[in-house]
Amino acid sequence: MRKRLFYCVLAILLCSIRSFAQQPQMQPLTFWYDYTVNAGKEDQFLDLVKTVGAPVRDKLMAEGVVKAWGVMTPLLRQPGNATHTIWYAVEDYAGVEKVDGAMRAQIAKLTEEASKSGVTKKGTTAAAGPMARLGEAVDTSKTRDFLTRDIVFSVNPAVSTTGLLPYTRFNFVKVKPGKAAEYRKTWEKYNKPVLDKLMADGLILAYGLATEDIRTEGSFTHFTWYDMKELASMDKIRTAFIGDRDRRSQEEQDAITSLFVSLTDTDASRAEVDHAIIFRVGPMK
Repeated sequence: MRKRLFYCVLAILLCSIRSFAQQPQMQPLTFWYDYTVNAGKEDQFLDLVKTVGAPVRDKLMAEGVVKAWGVMTPLLRQPGNATHTIWYAVEDYAGVEKVDGAMRAQIAKLTEEASKSGVTKKGTTAAAGPMARLGEAVDTSKTRDFLTRDIVFSVNPAVSTTGLLPYTRFNFVKVKPGKAAEYRKTWEKYNKPVLDKLMADGLILAYGLATEDIRTEGSFTHFTWYDMKELASMDKIRTAFIGDRDRRSQEEQDAITSLFVSLTDTDASRAEVDHAIIFRVGPMK
C-alpha cells in the first residue's frame, strides 16, 4: 500500500475474498506495492502489470496460493502520495515467499528474452527488460512496500465479485503505546456490530481491522478498511454510524468518545478512499 498505508485501511482492500469466509479465524496477509507513476505513463505501467505480474499472480491464484489481487488508485490526489497500488492477499508467509520467488523468476525470464531480442541483427538494440520499462514508467525513488495483517476479517460470501471494481475506504489511527489490546476490544465492541449490520444489508462487501505485520511506518498503527460496490454507499455508512451513536444516551456517547480518544492519538487519524482498476478473486473453496 503506498505511502497512504501510512495511512491505511486494504487495499482494498481486502476486498470481497469469498474463500476467506470459510475460515473465520484466518488473519490474511496483504502485500502492497505503492508506485508513483510518471505523468503520461499510466498505460505503460498498466501494460507492465498485465504482462509481467498478472500471469504470475493469476497462476498462483489458480493454485490457491494467492487469494485475491488487484490494482487501485486514490480518489483524492495528494502531493507525495502514490498514484497506483498493486496488492495481493495470501494466507501466510509461505505464500509471500512463493509470490516473491515466482516474480523474481518471471522478471529474470523476461529480461533474458529482451536481451536476446535484437542480437541477430547488426546495429539493432535489444528491447528493454521489465525493470528498465518500469524505471521509465514510475519514479522508483518513491516506490514503497507494506505488509499488513488483518487481525479481524469478515466478508460476505453471497456477494458476486464478477466484474466488480470496488471502492475501499481506509481509516488510519495511531494507537497509544501499550493500548493495542484495549483498542481492539473497544473497536470490536462499538464498531464491529455496525460493520456487521452494514455487511448484512449489502452496503459493504468485506471489512477488516489491520496492522503492519512488519512495521515500517510510524504515522499509524491500525487501520479499518471496508469495500463498497459504489461510492454512494458512503452516505448510508455514515448515517449508520451516526445512528448507532445517537440511539445511545448522552452519557454513553460521551463515554465512547472519551474511550477512543484515550486510546489513540487523534491528531494522527487519517482517511483514504481508493478505487480498484483491476480486481481479481480466487474461486471459493
